[in-house]
Amino acid sequence: MSAGRVVVTYFGMTVVFFAIDMLWLGVVAKGFYQRQLGGLLAERVNWGAAFVFYLVYLGGILLFAVLPALEKGSLGRAALLGFLFGFIAYATYDLTNLATLRGFPVVVAIVDLAWGGVLTTAVAAAGFALARRLGQG
Repeated sequence: MSAGRVVVTYFGMTVVFFAIDMLWLGVVAKGFYQRQLGGLLAERVNWGAAFVFYLVYLGGILLFAVLPALEKGSLGRAALLGFLFGFIAYATYDLTNLATLRGFPVVVAIVDLAWGGVLTTAVAAAGFALARRLGQG
């Protein structure tokens, strides 16, 4: 895959990721996280740290889900690898929190694990579809 196609795919995935995740965090699950995490939440988001996470995470989706799926020509592979990558990455965060933070709710970990899998599946599938479309152009 050409460098230009990789870059366009990465940025396309970024748009999809932010659209879905901001809807989730800002609308759908906002009250859930506020109720469950209460005093654990920072008053202000550290956007620098969040930005670096998003850059790295999207690179991981591309490297570990989209590119291997493109090699096999399989949307199903992109979805499966995306789900596994998201579940494992979110498990790292949530299970570490359960192990080290007093009062971290189990229900948040469960919801986050599911969300990580679903979100990353969608972004990997979108990245695969975009890269395939770019390859046909």
